[in-house]
Amino acid sequence: MALLPIVEVPDPRLRQISAPVETVDDDIRALIRDMFETMYHAPGIGLAAIQVGVPKRVLVMDLQEPAEEGGEPVKEPRVFINPEIVTYSDDDVPYTEGCLSVPDQYAEVERPDRIRARWLDEHGKQHEEELDGLLAVCLQHEMDHLEGILFIDHLSRLKREMVLKKLAKMRKERGLRAA
Repeated sequence: MALLPIVEVPDPRLRQISAPVETVDDDIRALIRDMFETMYHAPGIGLAAIQVGVPKRVLVMDLQEPAEEGGEPVKEPRVFINPEIVTYSDDDVPYTEGCLSVPDQYAEVERPDRIRARWLDEHGKQHEEELDGLLAVCLQHEMDHLEGILFIDHLSRLKREMVLKKLAKMRKERGLRAA
């Protein structure tokens, strides 16, 4: 397993549309293992292959939600290959989102609170399931990456510019401190 570098805005690779996975093989499974290691190390709860520079329709997620209030996070890694959303609920919910490719920046995004999705797992087995809450939001966020869309694209132009200015300022401050 290996830690992979995370691609950050404004890298143009993040705007690429990812290609479908033709065969779920050992190379894809190795990519998935590396993506999980990278996501956990970051730390994050979801990662699309394009975020590590691989334009394939592969996502990994682990919400790491505690089994009980205040308890230790429980790992429940999930793999989504060639995911597609079959149906969306009519109700949108606001959720504060962040992204490993837009580090340390957060904004409220509205998305459908329930979806029905179809995907392959790391063994090539097809799944179809109704998802809701954070899992549905996270899957939609990660699937946006497959289409070259970032969560900041869902914001107004003004809010998007504010997030990007804060990110630039943060990078500049880190650069000055490192010198």
